[in-house]
Amino acid sequence: MEHPLVLASQSPRRRELLEILGIPFSVVVSTADETVKAGESPENYVVRVARAKGMEVVSRVSNSVVLSADTVVTIDGEILGKPADRSNAIQMLEKLSGRDHSVYTAVCVIDQSRGRMSEGLDQTRVWLNPMTRTQILDYIDRENVMDKAGAYAIQGFASVYIPKIAGSYSNVMGLPLALVWDLLLQLKG
Repeated sequence: MEHPLVLASQSPRRRELLEILGIPFSVVVSTADETVKAGESPENYVVRVARAKGMEVVSRVSNSVVLSADTVVTIDGEILGKPADRSNAIQMLEKLSGRDHSVYTAVCVIDQSRGRMSEGLDQTRVWLNPMTRTQILDYIDRENVMDKAGAYAIQGFASVYIPKIAGSYSNVMGLPLALVWDLLLQLKG
């Protein structure tokens, strides 16, 4: 990569996933507003927020390629972001229990030197086995779910309740690597 890659995210999972690509990068945390607008679809929301995160970081760095992303869990058209508190996390897991849901991640890559932007959206369906209230409480006590969309982490203990997915595993973690790789290659071309 000709110019330094900047990850516009504080997520440790996104950092871990991006490290897999073997491209050196730095982290600049975005301060973009992530408020959901009334009537906004999950797909439009994540695309808008991923772009806003990238543009906000672009305003503070120079001569870089900025990569930003946003992930949401959705069920019945409702966006489940990061839980506000323990009670909210319990409600989210009760809603997801025994059902399938979708995880959307939008990725935005901005090459400052070329003035080019490339974006994409990934969706993965996730099936969650039924969970009793006791299992939900035990899971929340076992793992920090407060910084995770939908109040679970597929790469953690929640995986024992996830019998199958359809789509990208890394998307559910917060950064769909196949999409990221494609977007980075598009900017090179």
